[in-house]
Order: sequence, then C-alpha cells, then structure tokens
Amino acid sequence: MINPDKYITNLAEHGINFFTGVPDSLLKQICACISHKMSPNNHIIAANEGAAIGLGIGHHLGSNTIPFIYLQNSGLGNTVNPILSLSSPEVYGIPMIIMVGWRGEPNVKDEPQHVHQGRVMIDLFDSMDIPYFVLDKNEETAIQQTNEAINLAKEKATPVFLAVQKNTFEDFQTDNQNHELALSREDAIKIAAQNTPNNAVIVATTGMASRELFEYRADMNQEHNRDFLTVGGMGHASQIALGLSISQPSRSIYCFDGDGAAIMHMGSMAIIGQSQAIKLIHLVFNNAAHDSVGGQPTVGMDVDFCSIADACGYITSKTVSTENDLKDVLIARQSQDGPHFIEVLVRKGNRDSIGRPTRSPLENKNDIMNFIKNT
Repeated sequence: MINPDKYITNLAEHGINFFTGVPDSLLKQICACISHKMSPNNHIIAANEGAAIGLGIGHHLGSNTIPFIYLQNSGLGNTVNPILSLSSPEVYGIPMIIMVGWRGEPNVKDEPQHVHQGRVMIDLFDSMDIPYFVLDKNEETAIQQTNEAINLAKEKATPVFLAVQKNTFEDFQTDNQNHELALSREDAIKIAAQNTPNNAVIVATTGMASRELFEYRADMNQEHNRDFLTVGGMGHASQIALGLSISQPSRSIYCFDGDGAAIMHMGSMAIIGQSQAIKLIHLVFNNAAHDSVGGQPTVGMDVDFCSIADACGYITSKTVSTENDLKDVLIARQSQDGPHFIEVLVRKGNRDSIGRPTRSPLENKNDIMNFIKNT
C-alpha cells in the first residue's frame, strides 16, 4: 500500500502544490492527508467535478504548474466537457493529473450504482483519448507511474488519469471535528418521514440519507414503496423530485437532500423556485460534510441556503435545528402552497451499524411506481 504523506511529498518535489476535487471513499486517506498538509488556498473541495477541472485550468494559467484533481469515477461525466473542450491538447493544452477512485471495478464487489460506471471506466478513458495509468498498490511502483504521468502531462500538454483501486492507500489519521448540534441526520430523517402525508412520496439523495431512510422503514416494519432512493447521481435528487411533482401535481413530494449534493448542482434551486410545483417541499440536511465518503468538509455552514432559496423564488424558507421546530414547520407547510425550502442543521457523522438498501434499484423503481399508481 501507499503512504499518503510520502506520495504527496513526491508530488511537491515535482512542483505540484495545488489540489482540488470532490471526495471519494476510495481516496479518503489521501484526501485526509491533502487537507492536513495544504493551506486553504492550495486545497479547494470543489462544488462538482467539472468545476474542479475549471479550478485546475485557472491555477495552471496563473502559476504555470500542474494541478492535481481527485474524484470518484461516478463524477467523470461532469469532467468530460471541460476536459475535451478546454484542457485537451487539441484546445488549450492544460496539463493536469486527475486521480480517479475506481468504484465498481470488475470482479470487485460494490454497490449496484457503481457497476456500470466501473465496467466502462477504462473504455471511457480510451474514448476520450486521454492517457491513463492504473496506480499500482506497491508504493515504489506507484510513485514511478505518477512521475511518468507528470512528465507526460508536461510534454504533451494534456490531462493524465490515475485510476485508483480499493485499498491502495494506507490509513491517514487526523482530528475529526464535529458540530455540536441537537439533531443527528438519522433522527432528523425519521422525524421528517413521520410528518409527511400518507400518500406523499419522498426522493432521498445519494449516500447516507437514502440508507438512513431505508433503515427507518425497516425498523418500523413499513414498506419501502413510497421512497425513491437516489443511490447514484449525486446532486440530482431535487430535479427528480421536481419532475415527479410536475407529473403528480396534487401529491405532496418531499426531497431529502444533503448540503454537498445541493451545492454540487445549486442551479437546480433556481429551477425549483421558478416552477409551479406547489406541493414540493425541499429539505436540505446540512452537516457541512461529505459524510458518505469520509466526512470531508463542505461550505454548507458558510452558505445562507435560505437566502438563496428566497432569491430563487421558493415561496417560503426556514432553518431549523430542533425536533419540535422541524415538526412544526413540516406540519405548517402541508397546508401552504409552495415550493418550500427547509434547512435542517444536523450533526456530522453516522452510526457504524447503518445498513444498506436490500431492494435493488429496479425493485425500488417498480415499488414506487406501483405506489403512485394505486394511491
């Protein structure tokens, strides 16, 4: 395995001192090391993967050095346009190193939302005509590969991908700060689920929010047929909820969103605010962290979500942080035309024993479509 500290020290020796990206569970050890070693100006957790490419381009223009970008392969789609239309050697020729966590690697057990992406990832690199290396788990070999990638990026003025498999980096321990808030996200999700009409549909964002909602239904011996679990496609749950609300205008639709997901595609709030989705209630459970992939920070606590919602055209917006306030606002909004926005401040972290959905994505789709048809 590779020591993250030694790996980053080698990057520095080659003039790489700017890091940006979107966190990934396979890269959480090196991400933790980057956060520990780099100043805020040298490490920016981007809103989305395409934005990280833009940050890297800007850094290169201003410094004439190579940026280091990291992401999960599920975010590759967000990078295709800026890589091929901007940083490609056939356009501006921007050298950069892009480290990609290989979720869904063939013959490695993973969640269903990663299987297709993992299977075609190498083919995607080939189709993009961008050079790549699969990083070896042997430290010495991996550093040699990385140095070769850096030289290739310089010589060809091109991005270069480094694909990282599971268990490539050693553990890197840092202090993990938490927000002292009354509610955990799991408790807040339970409260929200309990205070929705019987025929309402919930669209839950990817990661822990979907897992905790599924677990709540199981604990209560309730069916899972009214919840759409957006297990992939981070940042798109709110637009799925909007599309559902438009097609079911008399049914209450709730989006259980996260701060990282909301920030990733914040333009979606403008579309919701200007819609006629009067039965849509958009909740953002804000713990200022990418909790599902290692707890790396977001700017969630530094962003005034409610002011943004107001400016986008939501009919109401409110921030809550206690059980009673959450119950009260949910009950009040049921009788008011929306769309409505609710920010729920919650603690970072989750219990270690949290399970995963046992219904497949296809079963989940069929369950919810049957629920809508029959209620």
